[in-house]
Amino acid sequence: MSVMVKESPIGEKDMIAQAETALADISRVRDGVGRVIFGQEAVVERTLVALLAGGHALLVGVPGLAKTKLVETLGVVLGLDSRRIQFTPDLMPSDILGSEVMEQDEAGKRSFRFISGPIFAQLLMADEINRASPRTQSALLQAMQEYHVTIAGVRHDLPAPFHVLATQNPLEQEGTYPLPEAQLDRFLMQVDILYPEIEAERRILLETTGIEDAKAQNVLQPVRLKEIQTLIRRMPVPESVVDAILKLVRSARPGQGNAETDKHVAWGPGPRASQALTLCARARALYDGRLAPSVDDIRALAEPVLQHRMALTFAARAEGTTVRDVVAKLAKGI
Repeated sequence: MSVMVKESPIGEKDMIAQAETALADISRVRDGVGRVIFGQEAVVERTLVALLAGGHALLVGVPGLAKTKLVETLGVVLGLDSRRIQFTPDLMPSDILGSEVMEQDEAGKRSFRFISGPIFAQLLMADEINRASPRTQSALLQAMQEYHVTIAGVRHDLPAPFHVLATQNPLEQEGTYPLPEAQLDRFLMQVDILYPEIEAERRILLETTGIEDAKAQNVLQPVRLKEIQTLIRRMPVPESVVDAILKLVRSARPGQGNAETDKHVAWGPGPRASQALTLCARARALYDGRLAPSVDDIRALAEPVLQHRMALTFAARAEGTTVRDVVAKLAKGI
């Protein structure tokens, strides 16, 4: 038995044909990114899965791991209108959203005109997002959830598709602010970027220190990306996968009968985490050439989808327990 989203019906043959075409497009995107980003296959996969699922991603890692380069490359390969905001402590919300200015015409009549900010793009790179104050970070809240912003009581719709790929330095570094929990919850996935393997780093040394660097090339258009995102939302989800998602997310919340969670977790993920897992599982299945997600997809996505939606108790942190440890144990139980 499968659970289908409420979309117009689509035949099995049409679904297979559309999936095969989408898979070919996704393969070209992967190849396009791979020409510029070396190693980091898991990072590229998770970031692309977040975009294919129609969401936003938070890329976390120390400086120098090509986080910014990855976002720039994805913007070019996917053909998205991209803007970049360098987050700094003195950045203001109006620097992101835009503001109204007063103008006077020839007759002397004064009126306000809205000047849009860099958020009005299909792909917004929020570089070092945790360098800005929580007030400025919160300027993205409405846009990331509702895909429009409200300035002086007037609604301004954002372009479609709209995605935020934010880079974040580890919180232990100087001059960083923790992101508000409400904003973290709006990121579909948190993608941790680790140091590259030795062979990947060897290739980086050889191919990026010459006269010419590899440059990204466009292989997809935003309209096509929207079509693939719609196809993903129409993919069936087996009942067993729905049950696994519910079991995993609910077991990560205190007070649900899981002794380990009650001991280590201060607060757990809400329903938005279940929605994120469902969408990402569909996208990962298509990314791998499958027409329906499996429980293995849920296990693979548990960490990037849940880790930024949970907080540990003080006692758990004192014992050296990490959110990844807790999520890994919970994922094994589904």
